[in-house]
Amino acid sequence: MGAFSRLGNELYTGKRSIDFVGRRWLWYAVSALIVAVAVLGLWSKGLNMGIEFTGGAEYRVTLPADQVTQDTADELRTAVAGSGVESASAPVVTTSGSEAIIVQTEPVDDAESQAIVTTILDTTGASSQDISQTEIGPSWGKEVAQRSLLGLAVFLVLVVLFIWAYFREWKMSVAAIVALAHDVLITVGVYALSGFEVSPATVTGLLTILGFSLYDTVVVFDKVRENTHQLRKSRLSYAEAANLAVNQTLVRSINTSIVALIPVAAILYVGVAQLGSGSLKDLALALFVGMAAGAYSSIFIATPLLVQLKAREKDVDHDERRAAARRREAAADPYARVSAADRDATPPPDPRNVDADGTVRRRPVTAPPRRQEAYGKGRVAPPAHGPVKQSAASGRVQPTRQSRSKRGRK
Repeated sequence: MGAFSRLGNELYTGKRSIDFVGRRWLWYAVSALIVAVAVLGLWSKGLNMGIEFTGGAEYRVTLPADQVTQDTADELRTAVAGSGVESASAPVVTTSGSEAIIVQTEPVDDAESQAIVTTILDTTGASSQDISQTEIGPSWGKEVAQRSLLGLAVFLVLVVLFIWAYFREWKMSVAAIVALAHDVLITVGVYALSGFEVSPATVTGLLTILGFSLYDTVVVFDKVRENTHQLRKSRLSYAEAANLAVNQTLVRSINTSIVALIPVAAILYVGVAQLGSGSLKDLALALFVGMAAGAYSSIFIATPLLVQLKAREKDVDHDERRAAARRREAAADPYARVSAADRDATPPPDPRNVDADGTVRRRPVTAPPRRQEAYGKGRVAPPAHGPVKQSAASGRVQPTRQSRSKRGRK
């Protein structure tokens, strides 16, 4: 972690830099490839819409608490799938607290419903009074879908207005919306490829990851605004200042994403490996894919796209030309702009004193040999001729010297 902290400090101060903005076409190509795979999966396989959107039948079986377990749910899922009813070939079986198990299937007729009820009763040993059946019509699912799309549209409108009001820059709103669309397409495509069921929990997770992605993008944009507030004083172009902002927030974005993804990954593992089905895994998958895509888009998509949108502005273009001229001058005369700090810097070690592993051998610092003192030369006190005696003039009144104007006056 010490090396990671030093890396973060070097990225923040600009001592080390990763060219996110300059390599934006590489990041665009990677994102285009991922989005193309997601769209291809969505077109070829489609979404596995849940019973809440397509309609179907739901059976609730009340059982003793010791029988409401995941093992019973797995056994019941296998039995219903093998009942011979085509609409129940892929049932969704979940536990409801500690008192019931819920079985959901596609729409069935009366004969198919009776066969499913018989299978459930034979598997669990419950009586006919312990089971209840509910028919879910597709109209309710359409209403849920419409309200979900309405919530998504309202969210996007509020995002555009918020970013425009906060940054006073409509191009930041466009870049943020593109990044959000990027995250949504990838998440929906992964759902199509994985075959997970789309439930209301999926919609909840989708709206949640949009907020997470927006939060990360706003943090980077805020640093971009801070770095580009006075470009002429910083002697940087807009692209260089924006790239510095991404580097300064890189470690923070990575740490935040890892901290958020670890518990979501644990929930996804429990939902898939332990529970097998249910809204828990649907929510966890949407959160995991969306958070990962949001962290990627805020670093590799949003800021490079913002720089590209602002490249045609007059002030930005002027700053870019000035920075390019400074780079050409520095390339022509690398010593022309050497600062005093660089001149006074410690020179690199002698290659002869560097080991194969990079360790610098330092010689012990010792004082130079002391030269022998020169006797009889320089300011040397002469030898005494005898003992020092008290002078006879020590008791006399010593004369005093007065100024010429006061001499002779009494």
